Amino acid sequence: MKISEVMTREVATVSSNQTAQEAASFMLQGDAGSIPVVDEDRLIGMITDRDIAVRGVAKGRGPDTPVRELMSEGVICARENDDIEEVARKMGEAQVRRLPVIDESDNLVGIVSLGDLSRESDGEEAHQALEGVSQPSGQHQQ
Repeated sequence: MKISEVMTREVATVSSNQTAQEAASFMLQGDAGSIPVVDEDRLIGMITDRDIAVRGVAKGRGPDTPVRELMSEGVICARENDDIEEVARKMGEAQVRRLPVIDESDNLVGIVSLGDLSRESDGEEAHQALEGVSQPSGQHQQ
């Protein structure tokens, strides 16, 4: 099964020029700890609640700080034609609960979560990803 069959296509995003406060507001509305950062439709990063707290607040940055100054770059993502087993492995290795999905032009086309994997597959892929996410790790990336 391809990830495009289970991903969520309607994804809230922010631009790099929006503020940390706007990103946090979107996260609150969507009950999510991260949101993709796009330039037009092209994925350029992710901003997490931890980015806002650690890169922002802990360093004295205010709510008007542009997302581009706090976001994580070099985002781990899936391609829309990837098999769900490969995406689950990638999520586990990266220890992330959500993974943006891009097309061949690096445009954001969706996002896949552990919940999507659990609901739309036999659950084995979600279990595999959750095992990796739950392992103790070094530095948080996205």
